[in-house]
Amino acid sequence: MATYKFAKTIRWHVEMTDKVAALCRMFGLTSERLARRTIEHACTLEIQPGDIVFITGPSGAGKTVLLRELQEALETISLAQSPTRQSRYGDGATINLAQIDLPDDKAVIDCIDADLLTTIRMLSTAGLSDVFTLLNRPAKLSEGQQYRFRLAMALAADKDFIFADEFCSGLDRVTAAVIAYNIRKFATRTRTTFILAASQDDFLLDLSPDVLVVKELAGQPQVIYQQRRGK
Repeated sequence: MATYKFAKTIRWHVEMTDKVAALCRMFGLTSERLARRTIEHACTLEIQPGDIVFITGPSGAGKTVLLRELQEALETISLAQSPTRQSRYGDGATINLAQIDLPDDKAVIDCIDADLLTTIRMLSTAGLSDVFTLLNRPAKLSEGQQYRFRLAMALAADKDFIFADEFCSGLDRVTAAVIAYNIRKFATRTRTTFILAASQDDFLLDLSPDVLVVKELAGQPQVIYQQRRGK
C-alpha cells in the first residue's frame, strides 16, 4: 500500500472590466479581496494495486482537479521508478481516457493489438459487443460508444493506473451499472488501479470502490475506505 499526498492552490484572476467592477460593487467585493481569494484542493490517499478510487461530488466541486493532480503525482513516481518504461500512450504507468484517439482509418476490432478472442473480451468488458459496432470505425461511433471504445483501449494498454473523468456519465444507467461491475472484476483480476470521477454515483454498488472520495463545494474532501483493505 502506498500513500499519496497532493494539493493544488488556484488563485483568483479576472480582468477588471466595467461589468466585473459593477458586479463586485453590487456584492461589496474589492479587487484586493479578489486578489487574496484562493481555492485549495488537497487530499491524502492510501492506495494499493487493484484498488478502485472513486471521486464524487457536485459539479464544480473540484473532482477533475483532484483526479488530474493525482495522475501527475503518480506519473512522477512511476517515471522515477521505471524511467525507460514507454508505450504508444506515453511514458510511465498511467493512462487517461482523454488521451486516447479515435482512429478513422480502421475498424474497432483492429484497434487492439491482441488475438481475436482477447480483443473481443476487452471490448465486451467496456460494453462493446455488437458486431456492427466492432466493424465500424471509432471516429464514426456515437459519443457513448466512443467513450466505451476509449475504456476498452485503456484496459488493453497494460497500464498500472487508469484514469477516467466523468466515468460513465454519458451512458444510460443500465449500461453504466454493467460497465461498473465489469471494471470491478477487471481490477480485482488484473490488479489494475482505477481512479475515476463523476457526479453520478448510482452505480456504486456495482463498482464497489475501495476508496470513496466525496468532494463538496466547500471544505476538504472526505475519504472513506472500504473495510476489506487486506487484498
